[in-house]
Amino acid sequence: VLRFVDNYFGPEREIDDDDEEECIDCIEAAKLIEQSARRRDRKERHFVSIMNELKYVRGTLSKLRKRDVVKTIIKSPTTLVSKQARDDIKKPFLDEINSGGLPMLNELLLTFGAPGIKYVLDLISDKNRHPVAFYCTAGKDRTGVIAAVILSLLGAEDDAIVEDYSLSANVYAEMNDHKAMVGALSQRSLDAKTFLGAPPQVMRDTLTNIRESYGSVEEYLDSIGFDAQCRDRLKYALTEE
Repeated sequence: VLRFVDNYFGPEREIDDDDEEECIDCIEAAKLIEQSARRRDRKERHFVSIMNELKYVRGTLSKLRKRDVVKTIIKSPTTLVSKQARDDIKKPFLDEINSGGLPMLNELLLTFGAPGIKYVLDLISDKNRHPVAFYCTAGKDRTGVIAAVILSLLGAEDDAIVEDYSLSANVYAEMNDHKAMVGALSQRSLDAKTFLGAPPQVMRDTLTNIRESYGSVEEYLDSIGFDAQCRDRLKYALTEE
């Protein structure tokens, strides 16, 4: 009922005594339709946590070599008294992050940000909430990945998805706090040139990674609980007038 009541256009019919039990469900459905109608007339704002620092650390840790992880564990007690020890522990993480760049960032986002991605797709699938705008700080990483998944699901070619992503290449350069963003990344020993851009190859690598890891965009969505029924609803919401 929750997924299909808004799109039910079946014929009306008279209700006889045998349908009394079914009427209970009818009343519930009517309430849902009424709630859905109210949603059309109100504005909503959802703050969705796709990724956070802990998720990035967990994801990066999964990429490190076992010997680097062991060294980190052995040295961890000394970080309480030694800045050098703290820097030594951070180095394998920072090296992995900088070498992996945005493709690895997107890979971690798809894996560890799955609940948030599904939440966003569920919202967009509700046509009564349209129009929908979704965005992040620069509109290229979290927003770019979700947009790519949606476009691919709707049948867009990879070249079109890559071109769309690349439109965000200069977004940080055009922002007033560009220097502040560069400074913040530099303070964390992260390469600003790597993480503030949107090179076409990054999205090509991201799409390739989805297919190599999951088989297809559809199979990725299956893995996060956004099944064929959900996908049909999303397609309907975005393509049917």
